[in-house]
Amino acid sequence: MAVPRNRHSTARKNSKRSHHAKKPIQTTKCTNCGAPRKPHMVCPSCGMYRGRVIVKMAESSS
Repeated sequence: MAVPRNRHSTARKNSKRSHHAKKPIQTTKCTNCGAPRKPHMVCPSCGMYRGRVIVKMAESSS
């Protein structure tokens, strides 16, 4: 098994990990209802995807 010959400094170690930070969730507007949703996912509020009803949502009486 490979073993590093010398120890990496803290700054070098942390700079290698600079791209490991979490990124905020990207959202888009639903074209049907305007609610925020993830790209390439069915809208959680109306059940539409690419202009078609994929998930039949229950109508609320409120």
